[in-house]
Amino acid sequence: MPEPRLEEVFKRSGLPTYTFVEPAEYAHLKVALRTAGRGVVVEGPSGIGKTTAVRKAALDAGLGDVAQMLSGRDPDDIEAIRMLPELKAAGMVIIDDFHRLPDELKHAIAEHLKVLADQESTKTKIVLIGINKAGDSLIHFAADLNNRIDTIHFEVNDIGRVRELIQKGERALDIKIDRLEDLAKDSAGSFHIAQILCHEICLDAGITERQVQVTRVETSIEKIKDRVLNEISRTFRARTITFARGRRFRREGRAPYLHLLKFLITSDDWTCNVDDVIANNSRVRGSLGQVIDKGYLEGFLRETENLRDMFHYDAYTRVFAVEDPKLMYFLRNLLWSKFVKEVGFISDEFRSKYDFALSFAGEQRSVAEAIASSLQEHELEVFYDKDQQHMILAADVEQYLAPIYRSEARFVVALLSREYPKKIWTKFESDNFKERFGEGSVIPIWFKDAAPGIFDESARVGGFMFDPDEDLEKQVASITDSLVKRAGAERSEEERASRDREIAPAADET
Repeated sequence: MPEPRLEEVFKRSGLPTYTFVEPAEYAHLKVALRTAGRGVVVEGPSGIGKTTAVRKAALDAGLGDVAQMLSGRDPDDIEAIRMLPELKAAGMVIIDDFHRLPDELKHAIAEHLKVLADQESTKTKIVLIGINKAGDSLIHFAADLNNRIDTIHFEVNDIGRVRELIQKGERALDIKIDRLEDLAKDSAGSFHIAQILCHEICLDAGITERQVQVTRVETSIEKIKDRVLNEISRTFRARTITFARGRRFRREGRAPYLHLLKFLITSDDWTCNVDDVIANNSRVRGSLGQVIDKGYLEGFLRETENLRDMFHYDAYTRVFAVEDPKLMYFLRNLLWSKFVKEVGFISDEFRSKYDFALSFAGEQRSVAEAIASSLQEHELEVFYDKDQQHMILAADVEQYLAPIYRSEARFVVALLSREYPKKIWTKFESDNFKERFGEGSVIPIWFKDAAPGIFDESARVGGFMFDPDEDLEKQVASITDSLVKRAGAERSEEERASRDREIAPAADET
């Protein structure tokens, strides 16, 4: 047998020959593959060895190599997948990136899996591989499929398994890699990243095949990591910035797409459930909720070709995921504050829960709704009561509303119509924000048909005039344009003050 070469040991693609490590779910996987008829769904983060494990388990289970490897990304393969229900004996078929298939094709495959399971077919075995919650997505198309398939969830590999992969490579090449523990930790649970880093370390040390005797490799991991990140950056940086800016870049906005990246980076399994993110992060709840609920995120990924192989969002499971382990490695090594500036946002930190809270009488709801909608389109956080009905239900309304108008909204926009002083709730709201007139936090909109002098307290601050008889859309556009600029100026001032506070202690120390 010829001596192993570097590219055969630390493989950057394909089935590992020398460095295969059994995942924790391996026994479960082998039994599932041997069970006649039942479909198998393997789900989990990208780059942790799902496809490799399925192919190796099939061999170990005596089933031979996989007859067909198809991909939900490949248009040619999609046609072959479409034909599967018509084949009587397809053998074992792996459909990788199953989550990428069109919904109608997922439905057809789900129905076919039911037939195969009921027949206990020994002639066709279908294995689906996808991101987290791929099994839930499949069952969405056929609820009675749950008891007819085996769903195997792969976790991010623990450091012990990554260490085992590296050690197997060391034995194959007869080398000892210095700082192995640091290398295993830096791989962040990805076998794929571990293979890439080890491959580069060996190249840097001039090791291209098995050594005559044990050779110690003392290459700087920091240098190798920097080299790998520079290479990856050429592929992903510009496209990551495109995603972070979103459909329409608003430098003064709450940056919902940027925050999705941030939550993704800090997740343990390289995915995030957007409902959990929205529920637990009040300062981006409105802007992010709009991006999700109005289908903007889904449409943005569908329409932006160079983002499709980087991220995936499943509207049914509400899971947002990274599609490439190299991208996750790039994201986790970003200098975040520098990246925010590079993207072009003023800041990703917000002093207030809301940028604006609207206060208005019910007769002016159409105006208030138009202003709220326009501000939200600029990705600003707006308190507009109709959007918060689900939060107010069964709550003490006064206790819920008072903090918003008193301090949680950076600006209160008061629609001062002739009906405004007559309403119980506008009286309550104004009682909570009236002390803020002196803080530059209340922006009045005076309605032309209101009686002169009725809002004398507001006359000493800058605001807008609104004429109910004039064009609503045109006036709202003018008002929101100014409000957006005011929010941006405030955000810039906050960011400058924050930087000054950071610089001051350093100056004192010198």
